[in-house]
Amino acid sequence: MNKILKFDKLKLFFYFLASVFTANCYLLIKSGQFSFIMVAIVTFLYSNIMPLIGSTVHTKRLKLCDHGRICLTTFAYSCLVSVIYHIVFMIWMIPNVASWTDFLYSVLVCVVTLSILFWNGIINVYLFSIQLGIKHRVIGILCGLIPIANLFALGKIVKVVKDEVVTEENKYLLNESRKDKEICRTKYPILFVHGVFFRDFKNFNYWGRIPNELEKNGCKVYYGNHQSALSVKDSAKELAERIRTIVAETNCKKVNIIAHSKGGLDVRYAIAKENIGEMVASLTTINTPHKGCEFADYLLTKVPKSIQNKIATTYNTSLRQLGDKNPDFMASVNDLTASGVKAINEDIGEEHLDNIYCQSFGSILNKATSGKFPLNLSYHLVKYFDGKNDGLVSIKSFPWGENYTLLTVKGNRGISHGDMIDLNRENIKGFDVREFYVQLVSDLKNRNL
Repeated sequence: MNKILKFDKLKLFFYFLASVFTANCYLLIKSGQFSFIMVAIVTFLYSNIMPLIGSTVHTKRLKLCDHGRICLTTFAYSCLVSVIYHIVFMIWMIPNVASWTDFLYSVLVCVVTLSILFWNGIINVYLFSIQLGIKHRVIGILCGLIPIANLFALGKIVKVVKDEVVTEENKYLLNESRKDKEICRTKYPILFVHGVFFRDFKNFNYWGRIPNELEKNGCKVYYGNHQSALSVKDSAKELAERIRTIVAETNCKKVNIIAHSKGGLDVRYAIAKENIGEMVASLTTINTPHKGCEFADYLLTKVPKSIQNKIATTYNTSLRQLGDKNPDFMASVNDLTASGVKAINEDIGEEHLDNIYCQSFGSILNKATSGKFPLNLSYHLVKYFDGKNDGLVSIKSFPWGENYTLLTVKGNRGISHGDMIDLNRENIKGFDVREFYVQLVSDLKNRNL
């Protein structure tokens, strides 16, 4: 059992006893004995503070998440006991040892005490949990005042946060255990190349938590820093210049490239047409449409030119404000169509990649609703024209290079186009995207790359 949970039940039991005593000690306090008042204060503080102070979790964010989870769990069980206690109070104690006024004051003390415990927990998990996402937060708010439904919502919130704490703590312990091995310290650095309609922003990493995970295991990471939307030819020129700069400034001689989506086409073109093959040790493409997207051809024939131009103008204008020098929305879209990629492949011709290790990966969504917006909507359109897909690219378009691997998970979920770059920072059951990249880069190291 995970060390976080080893004494979890015992800790919860003590926090539970403390909160139950505090919430239901009105009659003891009423007796006027100073000792009972002090015990009530101490146990109140204990149940609200000790889950944080006594946490064995290593990072501050996770400590606060775990603190919130324990407070909410304690709150739920304490509520159940407190309800039973006040039912007994009302039926048996009022005629014998207390009055209705005592009952009302006891209820008031109980509600205030448990409310503080609840808000202590819910504020912490809402502020510091990543895995709750928008959905669980909204459900929690909407169900908050609905009996029974609020209990299910609370239970789900506690479970999600608990899974998050355990997963992240295990990740921390795993990295600590192999820290000295530096399993991702490759001979040549890693260059991440993003796909279309994104940029390498400093404060929002296109690759999610992946680069940080690789760096913890000894990897040196660089980024393409090319514009978000250009033709494959123009993107290839920018990437070629970027690679030359990295090699010149670091004297690393070569780079290992990991490219997602359109980025794979951009790099392939750069190798073929921009004379940078000798600077590339390996190329790994992730969910790249090597045969294009047939649904894109359909859309371009059905959407009026006036609307296409309006969308393109809006996009290009907006991205200039975000740092692109000369974005070209329509050029990038046309180069992702099946006909566009066919022309690119013909232009590239026979690829001479004898000294470059090449491999490709793809993924599949098992159910459309598992994809985040807008991939949950585009999935059906892509499936109609291209077949099984990741929400954007069909599986028949992924294969390229010496080795090809198709990824998915059991059940309805699957792995989307965005999941493959940790775009949503979501922990997926059955697929650890960060560890996937750690092992991918570790394999490059083992190949002396």
